[in-house]
Amino acid sequence: MIQLPKPFFFEGGSQAVILLHAYASNSNDVRMLGRYLQRQGYTVLGPMFTGHGTGEPADILTKGSPDTWWQDTQQAVQFLRDKHYERICIFGLSLGGIFAMRALEQDSGLLGGGAFSSPIITSQKNNLIPEFVQLAKATYKYQKLDGDAEQQRLNWLMAHLPAQLTQINQFAGTVANDLSQVQQPTFIAQGGQDELIDAQKAYALRDALTSSQVSFHYYEDAGHVLTVNSAHHQLERDLTAYLKRIFN
Repeated sequence: MIQLPKPFFFEGGSQAVILLHAYASNSNDVRMLGRYLQRQGYTVLGPMFTGHGTGEPADILTKGSPDTWWQDTQQAVQFLRDKHYERICIFGLSLGGIFAMRALEQDSGLLGGGAFSSPIITSQKNNLIPEFVQLAKATYKYQKLDGDAEQQRLNWLMAHLPAQLTQINQFAGTVANDLSQVQQPTFIAQGGQDELIDAQKAYALRDALTSSQVSFHYYEDAGHVLTVNSAHHQLERDLTAYLKRIFN
């Protein structure tokens, strides 16, 4: 039986943090960071974007969309407020960072937040299609699909994936255009060896946050998934220092 990933809610203190995961991935991206922050005394919510983590990569394309994931983000904030958490910060990895920044633009009640390795300022350089296909292949191999069935599914994914990536880029463009609306202090982190997106765009993201006090961290030797790669200990320390300033 395949153990599918699940969203998480780690209860700690009265100050809460939302962690949003990356595209074509799941809450396991940010689970280790969530446990770390819980040990620091925070309550941490790691929701799952619609269509993700089901064991069928096509669900991301058929059930998910930027509008749906924006609703997921708003529901995560509301979930915490319904549980009487008033002091909330929101962060996201990659795709999750786009929605975390949208939340900061739209919801002045959030105290802070930010993005890790997030393609908010888009560029021609990204390797998302081959990465998605590679993840899908690994999933289908694990499920022991026969060769023809696997190839049919991969062909379907490759035919439909570009349209969704265009939608994501359009949503990111809307977020990028409104970055000057973010009043809260923000935390931006980027790995210098990012294999999926243009690492240099993190500087443009920082500079577009003209109304925000930005805590900017560039991990020269790190790849895309900062929450689990060689930079994760430094990210945890830097994020904790930021949260102490925000919540105190």
